[in-house]
Amino acid sequence: MRPLPAIDLREGACVQLVGGRTDAEKIRLPDPLEVSRRFFAAGLKHQHVVDLDAALGLGSNAKVIEKLARQPGVELQVGGGVRDEQRIEALLTLGVTRVIVGTRAVQEPEWLERCAAQYPSRLVLAADVRGRQVVAKGWTEATALNIDQLLDRVKGLPLAGVLITAVHVEGQLQGVDLPLFQDAVKRSAQPIIASGGVTTVDDLRALAREGVAAAVIGMAIYTGRIKLEDLAEEIA
Repeated sequence: MRPLPAIDLREGACVQLVGGRTDAEKIRLPDPLEVSRRFFAAGLKHQHVVDLDAALGLGSNAKVIEKLARQPGVELQVGGGVRDEQRIEALLTLGVTRVIVGTRAVQEPEWLERCAAQYPSRLVLAADVRGRQVVAKGWTEATALNIDQLLDRVKGLPLAGVLITAVHVEGQLQGVDLPLFQDAVKRSAQPIIASGGVTTVDDLRALAREGVAAAVIGMAIYTGRIKLEDLAEEIA
């Protein structure tokens, strides 16, 4: 189990939203680079970065991402508004370890297949779900797919993993939707990365027991519910 501290970018700042709602911003820190350095100093070199503005079509935090990616020793998976090969190539050229693809990858399976073949083991498919329904465009639109259908559709692709975000528990500090991830691990041919609701170290251990490969942790870190030193101990 690899803990992945989250750095969600909005208007150049590091933020945390409740339930994926832009009107429910709970945390705002002005310097994402300092946040990343603090994570790295605690032994958390693997970090999860999302450009919320790009995901919602409201702007871009590309300059911030460039600064984050150029730090020596930090390994980032980065997403948010990645909808063409040029952006994938640009992020990988910066030194990003894995690129997260979401909306277009879900809506255009042929595009995802082509990109996965071009960048084997470098792409993570973002499967954002509310309940079991897949949502897109920054969690604002429901699709016709449920998570089982999506996992079945991508089984043969050389993805680095599938990132499942349980939007219905995101940012609420009430625990993870464990049955969702239990079912996903059984069904998926790729490693599952869990996101949404991680509140305690026990949540991480429960996910690990189910075979989840990594977990994104956001609100619990920023509110002090999970200490950085505790995550470092889990890694050790």
